[in-house]
Amino acid sequence: MSAEFTGERVIPGLVDIDLWNEHLSRYAFAARLARRKRVLDIGCGAGYGSAELAAAAESVIGIDIGEDAVAYAAQHYSRPNLRFQQAAATALPFPDASFELVVAFEVIEHLANWEQLIAEARRVLSPGGQFVVSTPNKAYYAESRRLTGPNPFHEHEFEFGEFKLALERHFPHTLLFTENHSDSIVFRPIAKGSTPSADVRLDGDPADVDEAHFFIAVCAGQMMTGAPAFLYVPTAANVLRERERHIQRLEGELTAKDGWLQESQRRHAELVDLHERQTAELKSRNEWALGLNQQVEDAGLRIEELQKEITAEQAAARIVVDGYEAEIARLDGERAAAIAWGQKTLGELEASRNEFAKCLELFQEAEVTIEERTRWAQSLDAEITNLRARVESFRGSKWIRLGRSIGLGPKVE
Repeated sequence: MSAEFTGERVIPGLVDIDLWNEHLSRYAFAARLARRKRVLDIGCGAGYGSAELAAAAESVIGIDIGEDAVAYAAQHYSRPNLRFQQAAATALPFPDASFELVVAFEVIEHLANWEQLIAEARRVLSPGGQFVVSTPNKAYYAESRRLTGPNPFHEHEFEFGEFKLALERHFPHTLLFTENHSDSIVFRPIAKGSTPSADVRLDGDPADVDEAHFFIAVCAGQMMTGAPAFLYVPTAANVLRERERHIQRLEGELTAKDGWLQESQRRHAELVDLHERQTAELKSRNEWALGLNQQVEDAGLRIEELQKEITAEQAAARIVVDGYEAEIARLDGERAAAIAWGQKTLGELEASRNEFAKCLELFQEAEVTIEERTRWAQSLDAEITNLRARVESFRGSKWIRLGRSIGLGPKVE
């Protein structure tokens, strides 16, 4: 499990040595108060500080809001009396009076509801317990970060007076310390295999809160005795040697930067020449652009004239179109009337056709009747002719003549 260094979460081996010593020294400061106590480390991060406390404490629980931080800490710092869990600093998942020491280093400034952290720390502390908390000095960091701006990870930074009052609202007894990097001369015994004790002499005036990098407070509900200064001497404590090496690195960087500067100056001269040539070209193009602007202006005037002409032609065309539309409307009316007349005439023709069909039918029937009557008349004529022939034959009969002469027989007219 790896963890990413963001500038706010300190990962061993991934940060500047001064930053590392700055964070580790706070846990060394608190470890003196952790002997044989139940300890809670709020905002444990990568877990190195919880492990430092576990070397002296009865038990230590390290909590952090970040799941990745808790996993990293559990993987890299395994102790029988040490465990890690994910939890929020403002809602501690522990009963009242569960711990005798609670620490929260560089956590409170990351919280919008920072006062809840102080209240929760007081709740889980036993009656004689202590709360050790640190935070950056707002006045100092406002000046040191004036070019880069406020720390984007911080919700609320404290000045000394505000920090003191915030703690005293919950803890009636509060001891405040400043934390700074300081030059010192260290006399160390050469003997190996033992951790030497140290006598410390602090010269100079009392701590200046305005110049402090950090504030650190030890808070309690009961009276505390003594507030000794604490000096943390890290492993790489030969400051002069470190500075010599740092100066050597800086000299190497300076040599490289001198070469870079010379190259930059050469490039600058090239860029100046290029700038002058581009300026001359730009001037020529500006003159061309001015001429083009005049052409555009003339074209704009001509466009205005054409627009006026087009407007006049459009008005005239509108009149013609209106006339055409009126004529079309009149023709549409006539067409509609013609269609209505045609439909009416068509109806009349249809009625006439039906009547003609009936007349034709009657005519055909009459023609048949005439033909029948003609044939009947012809048959009558034939019969009449036949009767006439018979009558004539009858008249010419000698018997008829004989009877007539004697006054006998029918009288034939």
